[in-house]
Amino acid sequence: MRKTSTAPVIAAVDGSGGSPRALDRTRVAARRRAAPLRVVHVRQYAAWGQADVLVAGPPETEADPVLDDVRTRLAEHPDDTAVEYVALAGVPGAVLPEIGAEARLLVLGSRGRGGFAGPLLGSDGLATARDAACPAVVVPPPARDRDAAHPVRAEEEHGDRPAGPGLRVVVAGLRPDSPDTAVLAFAFAEAARRETRVRAIAAYPWPTQTWSAPGRPAPPVADQGAVEQEIRALAEGFLAPHRERHPGVRADAEVLPGHAAGHPIAASRDAGPVVVGRHRRRLPAPAPMPGSVTRAVLLHAASPVAVVPPAQPDATT
Repeated sequence: MRKTSTAPVIAAVDGSGGSPRALDRTRVAARRRAAPLRVVHVRQYAAWGQADVLVAGPPETEADPVLDDVRTRLAEHPDDTAVEYVALAGVPGAVLPEIGAEARLLVLGSRGRGGFAGPLLGSDGLATARDAACPAVVVPPPARDRDAAHPVRAEEEHGDRPAGPGLRVVVAGLRPDSPDTAVLAFAFAEAARRETRVRAIAAYPWPTQTWSAPGRPAPPVADQGAVEQEIRALAEGFLAPHRERHPGVRADAEVLPGHAAGHPIAASRDAGPVVVGRHRRRLPAPAPMPGSVTRAVLLHAASPVAVVPPAQPDATT
């Protein structure tokens, strides 16, 4: 095993159908980062509302069949990645964000109804994507996952190149009105590891809606070309420092009319990961919620989605 003191890449497994796909992708991510792999299974035992009982630590004597299955799976295709197995007890939606504080990356599998993502985003996955201190990657369920049958083969043998022409790019959602440098830092670092390019998509609403009082002339219609030109200039400015930091990574800024979630979702069919920020609505709610764009991408993307917290110190994740 390769020895390293680097913070681990964590695979959260639960024995469901989504766990093997998440595990395979996490092992690839750990190798790309020269980081150890930590496989975590959280046994839920605390009733909802028991905020004082979240983590009980590793079970002392009871065997964990979920982790036993993972050991068997990894043993079938051994490599030099250091692997640690951790069993915890508690509420997954509280435990997983907590352990993310000591990880470089946290990868979750989707399992549809009651899982991390499906017709409705599950509470555990929502809490993890919302609260984890490290980037959280959500692997889509088999019905949406483009590489569900052969995730490792798609990642390793084909690299970032799909069966058709072109490259399997890293897609980054870019908000020109409030750019998130952490999203771009993660996207560029990931593209450098994969030896591919970044496709930064900045969407703007069009057509704009104008309102006027009865009997008064309507406000002048905005010039779409001028709007697009201004947004493109902003986007290029946001990309510039990341291009300097990663001179070998090609980055294309695309300025497109429409909903901010629709274009990344469409692009996910030919993407490696889709990278989005963890923007939160400013609502008087008892708990923060991820923005509607992030939620929509998590629900509908055909590729893994990386949700990046807003304060990453560098691009080494």
